[in-house]
Amino acid sequence: MMSLLGRPDVDAGEVFVNFNQNITSLAVATSGGYSLYSLGSVDSTLDKIYHTKSDELFLIERLFESSLVAIVSQRAPRKLKVCHFKKQSEICNYSYANTILAVKLNRERLIVCLEESLYIHNIQDMKVVHTIRDTPCNPLGLCALSSSSEHCYLAYPGSVTSGEVQIFDAINLHAKTMIPAHDTPLAAIAFSPSGTEIATASERGTVIRVFSSQDGSRLFELRRGLKRCVSIVSLSFSNCSEYLVSSSNTETVHIFRLDRSAAETADHGKQSTDDWMGFLSKTVTSYLPTQVTDVFSQGRAFASVSLPEAGVRRMCAIATIQKQLRLLIASQDGYLYVYSIPSIEGAECQLIKRHDLRLEDHYAMDIKGLNSGVSIGGAAGVPPSVAGAGASGSADGKSTATDKPGGSSSSTSGGGGGGASGSGSAGASYASAVKGDEPVAGGPSTT
Repeated sequence: MMSLLGRPDVDAGEVFVNFNQNITSLAVATSGGYSLYSLGSVDSTLDKIYHTKSDELFLIERLFESSLVAIVSQRAPRKLKVCHFKKQSEICNYSYANTILAVKLNRERLIVCLEESLYIHNIQDMKVVHTIRDTPCNPLGLCALSSSSEHCYLAYPGSVTSGEVQIFDAINLHAKTMIPAHDTPLAAIAFSPSGTEIATASERGTVIRVFSSQDGSRLFELRRGLKRCVSIVSLSFSNCSEYLVSSSNTETVHIFRLDRSAAETADHGKQSTDDWMGFLSKTVTSYLPTQVTDVFSQGRAFASVSLPEAGVRRMCAIATIQKQLRLLIASQDGYLYVYSIPSIEGAECQLIKRHDLRLEDHYAMDIKGLNSGVSIGGAAGVPPSVAGAGASGSADGKSTATDKPGGSSSSTSGGGGGGASGSGSAGASYASAVKGDEPVAGGPSTT
């Protein structure tokens, strides 16, 4: 699950873009509302699932292919709304003591990240089950939640001076491990689809590392560049976990291939002694400082893409669409790029399609046939009564806190949200949407 942190600059015409957890849809928010698109036929068209007029949005997260979206508006940056967009209803809303910087969700948990605390909700009834208080100052809301229900881990920065990653078990509600990933503070983190691996990058931006999220062991070290430090905006594993893609404030997007068979071979010391390059590398590096030998052992990009300009924030993802591997790049200046990924290392990624998200937002066909002028419960003038059996609550620290392992505090009474579970038919619809029993018709066809 990936999002551009920081508010879109509406005056400059920028948009908020965000892929869902399994890269089957794209959310696009502009000053006039937001749209959801299917990525099932993205090589040729960008099919619109839904559009609504609303307040200018700060954040939007869709739960897989379900009808549930979590949204935060610029007008009310401390309030989270969970909506059922298919039924055009608001399920519940929560208010927090400070600005919501990030929202992450899977089928078990919904995470709300504030600058110095994290709230963990049970997504089935939206009650607060745990609160991690007094986290290191996190002004960008950097955090990650595994999309896996089996390995439902939460990751967040453990320090403001170094690149420590705290891994927290969001189901059993205890700290799992701390990974000293980098010497400088973190800039990006992302879980693999299974939740068993986590990729990290620091503010320096030259090296990307992949660790086991279960024991903290280092699995891969990848060299993004040597010449300059950059600000990495996003990291994302492919659905097959074979590739990792990164984007930064430069014009280049890097794709790394995670060769686990080679890593296992190296771990067991099975490198061929008659391999001349291997022998030469070992001989030379034995006389060099550790910092230099590290560079020799770091993986290089499998492929890369150069985009028109630097300085544009971009979200990247790799997905298998209609049995073809595709690199998707959604930029905050309003474009979605679709590239093929070569099978041979060093070959160029070929541009297949560039979608203009602003054009699509105004003219793309609504494949659901929904009224694009209808707003989600109360978002743009719809009376709260129209929203159905929604509930509201407060997560401002009024619940009883008890100490938990790992030095965090927990809100286990559910009082942090006032019991935000739906009632009647709205509650049943919410539960079925969370379980994935109510997918949106006309959704993406991916394999």
